[in-house]
Amino acid sequence: MRDMLVRMGIFGELISFLWKRKLYWLIPMMLMLVVIIIIVILGSNPATQPFIYSLW
Repeated sequence: MRDMLVRMGIFGELISFLWKRKLYWLIPMMLMLVVIIIIVILGSNPATQPFIYSLW
């Protein structure tokens, strides 16, 4: 588990930090933030806009 988090870079360090500080409730919020960021990035690309907008 530790090796996988090390390979994930900054995101792995953040998850490790939250786990050590026993802030388990923040992990789902951070994951949803990443998902929303990915959707925004894909939605800004003209080639993927029709697929993203069809989700809403």
